[in-house]
Amino acid sequence: MTDAALPPTAAPAPAAPAVNLAMAQRFRGFLPVVIDVETGGFDCNRNALLEIAAVPIEMDENGLLYPGQTASAHVIPAEGLEIDPKSLEITGIILDHPFRLAKSEKDALDHIFAPVRAAVKKYGCQRAILVGHNAHFDLGFVNAAVTRVGHKRNPFHPFSVFDTVTMAGIAYGQTVLARAAAAAGLGWDADEAHSAVYDTEQTAKLFCTIANAWPR
Repeated sequence: MTDAALPPTAAPAPAAPAVNLAMAQRFRGFLPVVIDVETGGFDCNRNALLEIAAVPIEMDENGLLYPGQTASAHVIPAEGLEIDPKSLEITGIILDHPFRLAKSEKDALDHIFAPVRAAVKKYGCQRAILVGHNAHFDLGFVNAAVTRVGHKRNPFHPFSVFDTVTMAGIAYGQTVLARAAAAAGLGWDADEAHSAVYDTEQTAKLFCTIANAWPR
């Protein structure tokens, strides 16, 4: 058989970038994704989800973590759920604001989950793990919304979380997000606080600051 008659061979698949493998190994196959929700109260099964934001955590070529791109959505309160007026006073949310452009719970979850799944795939991770300040509060509202709409593609671990309350308590002796951010040198804008986007981005910076300082 001549060389010309040899069957063509498929090109080898490109190896995954080392940084992607490092991220997959850093947290045992989980990709940290920071989530913050603003709600109509404290009970995830009784009070409405009103805002949600997500920031996937990325890794650079030196193995250092940094916040990725923010995805966010205002949410139309699900039918039958309650909204405590005191919660609206704290968050400053105006439900009928003409520029709120709120989405249904299903559309809001789709909007948030799509970039999370893309980041999980990018880094070769098994699934996302929710990072939050009092993380089980945020996870409870995410899981409740997922259940209400029957969402089949929730990328998050159903019960495990990374909680920056614990991390900041160990690192700085602070458990309030504003004080922890200040202790980490991140600053804090009280006028922007209680916005899902601002709180998520500050929590992401806090998580990365603490995790990058941890001995490896």
